[in-house]
Parts: sequence; structure tokens; C-alpha cells
Amino acid sequence: MRRIWTALLVPLLLVSTALAGPNYAPGTLDHYFRLEWQAGQGSHGPVVEGFVYNTSGLGADRMRLTIDQLDASGKVLGTTETWVLGGVPPNNRAWFQTRVPAAASYRVEILSFDWIGRGGGGGGM
Repeated sequence: MRRIWTALLVPLLLVSTALAGPNYAPGTLDHYFRLEWQAGQGSHGPVVEGFVYNTSGLGADRMRLTIDQLDASGKVLGTTETWVLGGVPPNNRAWFQTRVPAAASYRVEILSFDWIGRGGGGGGM
């Protein structure tokens, strides 16, 4: 019976996670994070790579970025998501890179993340 419930719940959780939007209001993270990135050509096609700077005293884990592919007028043609592997340490930076479809330009934003280090004895906000 347990396997049946697991088989039913796992796809539901995956779909709800994939459809979830940002877990914050746009612009509210500017105090805590800064993105620096550039588009380039990798060995397998176009890539977007750069750094996420964390200016807070807390680490950020399981961070996902969204990369919009834009046409020459700024219209969104498509969106790619990527993970910042290893999280972003407090008062530090983390590198990311992902392949993207070719586009006139790109827009990179933080989609979601989890704060870490809030509990038991650590500094905090």
C-alpha cells in the first residue's frame, strides 16, 4: 500500500514543484544578492555563466535561476532554469553555468532558494 501512495504522490510533487513560481517578490532580494553574468559560446553551443554574490550573513542553498531568452525587442522567447550547485555561502559568491538556446539577449533572475544557518547559535538577520 505504501508503494501505491508513493507512486501517486511523487508525480504530483514533481509537477507542483515545476509549476511553482518565485518564492519572493521581484526586487526584494537586491539587498541580499547580486548577479553578474555573461552570455558566451561553449563547446556545445550558447551558454550563460556568471556569479551569484550573497551579501547576507546567511547561506543560501538549493538556489534556482531562471534565464529568459529575449528577442531584439525584449520579448521573452523561452525560459531555461538552472541550479547554483553547492549553494551560495554567506558574504561570498558561487559560480553557475548552463547551456541556453540562442537568443538576441538574456535576462537572469533568482527563481527560488532556501536560507540555511538560521537555527541554533549562528548569527542571523
